[in-house]
Amino acid sequence: MGKIVHFIFLISIVLLSSCATASFSKYHGIGRIKKYTIYSEQLPDSFDGFRIAFASDFHYESRFNRKRLPGLLKALQATEADVLLLGGDYRGRNGGNLTELFDLLHTFRPPYGTYGVMGNHENNANYEIVKEEMKRTGIHLLEHEVDTLWKENEYILLCGIRNPFDLKQNGVSPTLNLHPDDYVIMLVHTPDYAEDTDISNTDLVLAGHTHGGQVSFFKRYTPAHFSKYGTRFMTGLKHNSAGIPVIITNGIGTSRKDIRLFTPSEIVLITLHKF
Repeated sequence: MGKIVHFIFLISIVLLSSCATASFSKYHGIGRIKKYTIYSEQLPDSFDGFRIAFASDFHYESRFNRKRLPGLLKALQATEADVLLLGGDYRGRNGGNLTELFDLLHTFRPPYGTYGVMGNHENNANYEIVKEEMKRTGIHLLEHEVDTLWKENEYILLCGIRNPFDLKQNGVSPTLNLHPDDYVIMLVHTPDYAEDTDISNTDLVLAGHTHGGQVSFFKRYTPAHFSKYGTRFMTGLKHNSAGIPVIITNGIGTSRKDIRLFTPSEIVLITLHKF
């Protein structure tokens, strides 16, 4: 009986902590803006201080629903980002009106535009729906493609990966054809791709898919299995075996079960600096 009471007490503390995290956020439906500063010798001088907003795994509508759209816009505006990158999984497992989501994303117009890749939920009909919404709202879809951002006659490169779970077709990274001296950001749905393939000439990887475990204890354990590498690439700033930095976001929405514990939903803000 004592063990049962203790267990109920622990669960109560967990639930209270989770509610408190949501209540104290400035942005309804978005737990936080997670900030990173990345230094690099290869970064062009004119991009010193360049700000990147990164959002992934919306799963609209899941726990992230219509009532939380204004909070997403408020959080995006607060980043004052130069460019917005989207990491995939836009529609929830039970469906959702993606026109509402993409209209909201279109309202936030950073100076260097918005770029995105597809996630594992963009299959069959969902793929075509998302593709059309991106086209309608002027979002650049990168599928094994590289685009260039110019500033004061200098540039950085954005590389987007197509279906990173199909390595037979997509296991050769487009970055292998790039010059080692270029500053290259890779946008990919799952962080596993950064370990599964040779991504030479990449300077920074941005990924989602893991939801931070969605339910996580001490950032070391989660019952979910979003990555075949366990908790190695669960959340935060990590490095692959080649030493390339990989930033993994907790994402916005929820998958499987509409619950989060110790894994606040987030928008990531990366500030680049010349080292």
